[in-house]
Parts: sequence; structure tokens; C-alpha cells
Amino acid sequence: MSTWPVHARWQGPIVIVGFGSIGRGSLPLILRHIACDRSKITIIDPATANKAIADAEGLRFIQQGLTPKNYKKVLKPLLAGPEPGFIVNLSVDVSSVDMMAFAREMKALYIDTVIEPWEGFYFNGKVDNAQRTNYALRQTMLALKKKLGPGPTAVSCCGANPGMVSWFVKQALMNLAAELQLAVKMPTTKDGWAKLMKRVGVKGIHVAERDTQRAKTPKPLGTFINTWSVDGFISEGLQPAELGWGTHEKKLPSEGRRFTSGSRCAIFLERPGANTRVRSWVPGVGPQFAFLVTHNEAISIADYYTVWKGKTALYRPTCHYAYHPCGDAVLSLHEMFGAGGVAQRDKRILGADEIVDGEDILGVLLYGHKRNAYWFGSHLSNDEAKGLAPYQNATGMQVTSAVLAGMVWAMENPNAGIVETDEMDHLRCLKVQSDYLGEIKGVYTNWTPLEHRGELFAEKLDRRDPWQFSNMLVP
Repeated sequence: MSTWPVHARWQGPIVIVGFGSIGRGSLPLILRHIACDRSKITIIDPATANKAIADAEGLRFIQQGLTPKNYKKVLKPLLAGPEPGFIVNLSVDVSSVDMMAFAREMKALYIDTVIEPWEGFYFNGKVDNAQRTNYALRQTMLALKKKLGPGPTAVSCCGANPGMVSWFVKQALMNLAAELQLAVKMPTTKDGWAKLMKRVGVKGIHVAERDTQRAKTPKPLGTFINTWSVDGFISEGLQPAELGWGTHEKKLPSEGRRFTSGSRCAIFLERPGANTRVRSWVPGVGPQFAFLVTHNEAISIADYYTVWKGKTALYRPTCHYAYHPCGDAVLSLHEMFGAGGVAQRDKRILGADEIVDGEDILGVLLYGHKRNAYWFGSHLSNDEAKGLAPYQNATGMQVTSAVLAGMVWAMENPNAGIVETDEMDHLRCLKVQSDYLGEIKGVYTNWTPLEHRGELFAEKLDRRDPWQFSNMLVP
């Protein structure tokens, strides 16, 4: 594009915390689409691997890891000034909830891509698995939201997923309603959206993703390779598998456990998500095995689309991530779990120039309605991503463009308090993001998790309701 649109203007300081694959990829989009004073931008990261990018842009770079003891001391002078600041938290091992509370103290805006804890949470063997879940992390965010009330905007979990996929769900739901010839207006409230999904007849949602990007060179033994943060993937992959638990489900899995506080909209399994397989479907590939890796959107979407009568949930869709990462990441997982879950010493993120071909197919599969199943989302190739902006592959661009959209929305809605992406204006956010998503499309499919099942080996299946989770879970 010869002239890129300026979506927002910002007078105050911007502090980017974390400058790994997502931080470095977000930077050119921020500079391109948000009019701001470069002298007021600061990047903080404990490593200097990407410092040269900051130097080339003439930006201040501070080599520093944030901890519970130093984060206020480090950040406070960077946010000082007559205009409010903006904290862009793209780090690992830095508490999102503590950063949100601090941003409120400083009257600053805030955004992150995940509810991140301080270092040690993901691998804490001294607590039970219920306490290591994203459900538990989300509860801490919701408690802070209730405590702080209205005030400067803090956007929680605004990447590709969680984040963009919540906007896809709303658009997919409107598309489905039109296909079914339902006379509906676009809802403006949480309750309205939940009732619409119930009316459409959606039993559940897969955040269905397939990463087909391939490296030019084969994966060496003893190296964990991924197309986005290796540490982030390992951390979430070793958390318990989690899913929003729909009201149509008949039976809890044998390893399934319920939560005892909050909305109880989700369950978890006593097994790691990256070692838990489910059956799913994406266009261009078709049926696939995918990993039930825990993600915040599986919980927030299920919660958002619950229809309540008093304290009773009359309707709720099942929702979970169904992720097939790139081939090298799959091999890396097999290697890691074969070693008892001990991660490889060497870790590498594939850069755009290391990838020979492939794309990231990421969308939402709404299933169980009169049209069976409908996938809506983004097809973005690595070649397309390379042509759009530097420092990222297709997977990274779906995340970084969502960060941009969330920042613009926050600047346009600066006093919304703490918000989840399910609560945001999906049309505005997708409009900001759409230049970076390749082909956005919707596809209907007749696939169900019963397809070709039981033909060679007997299986215990619920054939009366193909969309039971028991039919999707791979033993």
C-alpha cells in the first residue's frame, strides 16, 4: 500500500514491555498507523537480541527484566508527563494483573495479549492443577476489574487468539443468522449476543488453526522450533487442557474437573494441553488432529455467550482451542514429551526468511446448527506477511495486527476500564486489522467428528449427537 492510513494519534509516552517476536513485529505497525512522538517511545527487554531494530528506528531501548520488586521503579519515570501514557505489555513472566493495576495508578492505558503471571506460575508443582489454569488467571483479572471499576482503558488478552478470534465469532454469528434468514439486528449487549447465539443454535466453537509454514532446513534433534514464542508455547502447553463447557454436553470426560468458584463456565483436564488431541476441521486442509492447548478465549467466549436465568445457565456453547502448529513444532512437542516434558535446551523461532512456504489458517468453527458447521477466519501466507511488514511471519502478523487494533480501540475509548476483546467493537477492530490478514472468508462444511469413525476399529461414539465433546477428544 503506497499510503498507509493513520488510525489514531497519541501525545503521551508509549512503553513497550517485551521485544521478542511479537514486540518487534508490533513496532512497525505502531509506527505506521499511530501518529506519535518517537522520542517518547521506550522499549524494555531483558535481552538485546532485537535491540538493533530499536536502534535503527531511533528509539530508546532499556535492557532490563521486570520483577515484582522493580517494575514500578523502572516504569514510573517512563510514564511521567502531562499526557497519559500507554503500556504495551508483550512480555513473558510479567504479571498482567499487577501491570494493569499500576497502569491505573499512573492513569495510563494498557494492553496485553495474555493474562501473564510472574515467573514460576506455569511450573509450580506445589499447587494443584486447578490453580495453574487460565480460568484461575482470568479470575484474578475479573476481580481487579470489579475492584477498580470505571477508569482508563486496559485491554486484556488482545492478540490473534485470544483477541481477534472473539471478533471473528461475532462476525461469523451475524453471517450465520443471515444464512438462516433470521431477522435480527446486531446486538449491542452481552446478553443480546448470547441470546442470538442460542437462537442460531450453535452448540460449540473451535478456535480452529492450522499452521502449514515449513522451514528451508529440517529441524535438528534437540531444538524446539516454533513460528512464535517457544517459551510461551511451552508454558501454555504444560498447563492443564481447558475448555468452555457447554450446556448440551452430556458427560464430563474421565479426567475432567469442574471449577468451584466464579461463573464455572469451563472445565479442565488432568493432563497437559499440548499432549491432548482433539478432532477438528479447517478449510484448505479438512479434518485434522489438533492440540487442546488452554487459551483465555476458550473461557471468555463461553462465559460471554451464556444465557442466564438467575444463577442458572440456560445456554452456553462449548469452546476450545484446536491448534495444529507447524510441523517442526509438532516434532518438537513429541521430542519434549518423550523426555518427560523437559524442554530442549536450544529454542528457535522461525523468521520469515527461513520459511520456504506455507500459511497460517486461523478462524472459528461454529458447529451444531442447522447448517452443520461454519468456519470464519484468516488465510495468511508467509509470503504475504513478508510483503506487508518486516520482522514477522504469518503467525506473528495475525497477533501483531490485533495488538494494533486493540491499541487504536483503546485510544478511541480511553475510559472503558478493564475490557476483554469479547466486549469490544468487532467491526472497528477488524477494519483496522484487515489489511494484514490475507484472505478473510467463511466456509460451510458437512464434516463432523464422526466422519469415517468406527470403520476399521470399534469405537464408543455418541452417534445421536455428533457434537458431543466425547466424540472429539482423542483418548
